[in-house]
Amino acid sequence: MQPTIDLNSDLGEGFGAWRIGDDDEMFRVVTSANVACGFHAGDAMTMTASAAAAAREGVALGAHPGYRDLAGFGRRALDTSPSEIAAELLVQLGALDGVARASGIRVRYVKAHGALYHRLAADASAAHAFAEAVFAYDPAMSVLGPPASELERAADAAGLRFAREAFADRGYLADGTLVPRGQPGAIVDDPAAAADRAIELAETGGITADDGSRVELRPDSLCLHGDTPGAAAMARAVRAALERAGVEIRSFA
Repeated sequence: MQPTIDLNSDLGEGFGAWRIGDDDEMFRVVTSANVACGFHAGDAMTMTASAAAAAREGVALGAHPGYRDLAGFGRRALDTSPSEIAAELLVQLGALDGVARASGIRVRYVKAHGALYHRLAADASAAHAFAEAVFAYDPAMSVLGPPASELERAADAAGLRFAREAFADRGYLADGTLVPRGQPGAIVDDPAAAADRAIELAETGGITADDGSRVELRPDSLCLHGDTPGAAAMARAVRAALERAGVEIRSFA
């Protein structure tokens, strides 16, 4: 069978006068866009522009909620209760979906951002609160997140479709988690290396960890971060390499 993979990116992460990455070019390359909803990044104008770009380019629109942490870009671990995580998710999801409706589309899935993403992978109570809030909003919506995580189990329990995510531009530890930012090997910044990793993930379902061991992930989607230097060039290189390898690229949502 021909392998199939989705390419997603975290986009719409500008705020006010600040712009991060080349969103216009990334929307032309990816098949799914995780758009910030105003808590860790993004604002009304950025969300509006992102929804319009998704509609124009035929890209599946996803909500990218995070902790209420503009100063820390959502990468600081906060002691937010599961009930507050659920309530803040609904606020962010509803905001982006309202903007999307004005562009003639809908939010199709949810992917948490930063520290919240990592919390939901390990914290069962938070993961269940998150998944149940998504189901309450729209039971047809998908959740994108880390494989074999508490979030995957919570989504399954809630009756939601769960899409497994892997990262072509990040290093992995032997336990299947990402090499922490700031440590050697955390970021893959060579387009050719990222392309090779993307093909390995799409064709075999796994990747080589930093210690040389094999990590099985079976991803439905590969993430290419939009805020790293040269992100657009890397995304183009990854997509071109996948297409040359005969991998079909299409959104899981």
